[in-house]
Amino acid sequence: MNSTTADVVVIGAGIAGASAAAAVAQTRKVIVLEREAFPGMHSTGRSAALFSEIYGSGPIRALSRASREFLYSPPEGFADAPIVRPRGALHIASAVQMAKLDAFCALPDVAPAIRRLTAAEARVQCPVLREDYVAGAVVETGSADVDVDVLHQGWLRQLKARGGELVVNAEVVRLFRQGAGWRVETPDAQIDAKVVINAAGAWADVIAQLAGVRTVGLQPNRRTALIVSAPDGSNSDEWPMVIDIDEQFYFRPDAGALLLSPGDETPTEPCDAQPEEWDIATAIDRVQTATTLEIHRVRRSWAGLRSFVPDRSPVVGYAPDAPGFFWLAGQGGYGIQTAPAMGKLACALALGEPTPDDLVRFGVMTHDLRPDRFAER
Repeated sequence: MNSTTADVVVIGAGIAGASAAAAVAQTRKVIVLEREAFPGMHSTGRSAALFSEIYGSGPIRALSRASREFLYSPPEGFADAPIVRPRGALHIASAVQMAKLDAFCALPDVAPAIRRLTAAEARVQCPVLREDYVAGAVVETGSADVDVDVLHQGWLRQLKARGGELVVNAEVVRLFRQGAGWRVETPDAQIDAKVVINAAGAWADVIAQLAGVRTVGLQPNRRTALIVSAPDGSNSDEWPMVIDIDEQFYFRPDAGALLLSPGDETPTEPCDAQPEEWDIATAIDRVQTATTLEIHRVRRSWAGLRSFVPDRSPVVGYAPDAPGFFWLAGQGGYGIQTAPAMGKLACALALGEPTPDDLVRFGVMTHDLRPDRFAER
């Protein structure tokens, strides 16, 4: 077994682990361990990839706002293609959902980013919406599609350029305190490090249990997506992403086709998630109920994992019961759009530095994210 040392070991090379590792590698020796054969296999690589400043919990919205500048204007040399492509996000409501839409529009950080639409105006944005279904809508014009691979690979290249190391097929099998730090063992190596960053996605609580650290109640949930044909002769590539206000379904253009999801959150164990026929059928039924689309064939389907803690906000910071064990988990499917701010925040906190001023300016508060908020539970 090979033995080595590092300042920081990051467990998980998805979008969260990659962004944090690249930031930390500016000043520390970093090794990233990925249990799969390539990074981003489970959640990062299966995301619907929308950037929206009004989507998710309050802390998620703050992290998203703080990530906009990076996504739209990345550092020189970070990406070889644009990371985002502008696309509106249309939140729709039926007659029985209008109270929910009104409450959403009244949120102080949502109101400035949206424009209220009548049902007729919503159908101009997306002509397939049923006249007898949509009663009202709001559109966010500052949202965008995100090229996940361009973003993810940018951080992995940055990690390498700064002297960091990525090791794939490196499942952590043992993790325990060793002197003033941690020993991390894979089938092929053991690494001694001062700090372990737990960015293991759906497996984050499993890693904590392995280390003897109190878990945070992370629950992985299956999310299903499928690709179907767009209507012949439509200009579907120009449609916005359409999101049910209760998140019971969404659909958006995808390279000349349409991506659909039933917005499912089926609790599951950490796994290589696979789509279920029932969820595929549910997505088709909900979308056909709200639109004039006629879906006869599914081109492709898949499932990913969205992992939440009970309050549905991320967990970022040192474990209260284990010095040197740092949580970076619970992004809940919003990890792509929050990654620039989350990586920057994780780096600062892991190195014992204050929250960067530019994150504070956008309302990012570490109090909302700290792991010890679960201590009583």
